[in-house]
Amino acid sequence: RRVRKAVVSTQSTGSSQTHTLPCCCRPFILGSSCDMKLYLLGLVCLVTLSGLCRAEDPIVEGTVEEDLGKSTIGSKTDDETVEREEEAIKLDGMNVAQMKQLRESAEKHTYQAEVNRMMKLIINSLYRNKEIFLRELISNASDALDKIRFLSLTDPSVLSATPDLKVMIKPDKENHALHIIDTGIGMTHDDLVKNLGTIAKSGTSEFLAKMEEGDTEVSSDLIGQFGVGFYSAFLVADTVVVTSKNNADEQWVWESDASSFTVAKDPRGDTLGRGTHISLFLKEEAYDFLEEHTIKDLVKKYSQFINFPIHMWTSRTEKVEEAVEPEADATPKEGETDDDVKVEDEDDEKPKVKMVDK
Repeated sequence: RRVRKAVVSTQSTGSSQTHTLPCCCRPFILGSSCDMKLYLLGLVCLVTLSGLCRAEDPIVEGTVEEDLGKSTIGSKTDDETVEREEEAIKLDGMNVAQMKQLRESAEKHTYQAEVNRMMKLIINSLYRNKEIFLRELISNASDALDKIRFLSLTDPSVLSATPDLKVMIKPDKENHALHIIDTGIGMTHDDLVKNLGTIAKSGTSEFLAKMEEGDTEVSSDLIGQFGVGFYSAFLVADTVVVTSKNNADEQWVWESDASSFTVAKDPRGDTLGRGTHISLFLKEEAYDFLEEHTIKDLVKKYSQFINFPIHMWTSRTEKVEEAVEPEADATPKEGETDDDVKVEDEDDEKPKVKMVDK
């Protein structure tokens, strides 16, 4: 086989050197037919080897990751989130089937633009003074009681469903919920949509302007003056449920997470008789408002001048006597007669008891 040689000249300190290189190391001159064939052959080999290496890449076995879109919090359209909400929000006397019926029949509403703006201002301005929510809700309950009492002066029958006029507070630590109940005038379907979904035009701009000034103490007083104290509930609650019964309508359930609200007929029927039941499903940082001493202190601080009695559900553990069941075996033991057993029974006529915590 002939080996073609290439001559390479290098200049080094004025001398000239000649080196002989193999053809494969010499730069191709594509104008030569031999070099062109070698170039194409090398290119084909390179492509073939590249394909074989890619085909022989190792396959790593593994498992498909879970749907990352379904986080622990989730979106409102996530099926798992809906199930979690149905389990989390528990209303007195409402079973799972009734809760499903409530959700399916609910009318969906969006808040008035001014309400959205106002709620953001309230939450951002009063986040350091969250406790005022209880003052506002008790004040609203007192107003509802005043209205039904005023109507009863001319028509005593309006009190027939529930003659007692009072406010009740019920903490539920198990479900992280705080309930404020009154036997006031209650709200109809239209009242719920109008009173809790919109705010009166008169004074709205003035209220929002003063809120935007940012004075926390002034702001906490303003929400009561302008009749929008109800929305302070979202300072401590992720979800607010309002169940209300007015003499002129059926019982309705209003529910909101501060972004929108729904209204539905209560599948339980008339459980209130008359009045309003507000259920606050608290944020984790607001769980202290479920403590008995915290509620009592706030009621004394803000609501001591309310003209109606305020009751609170409490629980305590007491030691009580509980009867001990007698032993069923009354057969004579070895060496005893039936008469001996009867004598022992007469001595044990007094019931045995034990102390238990209840």
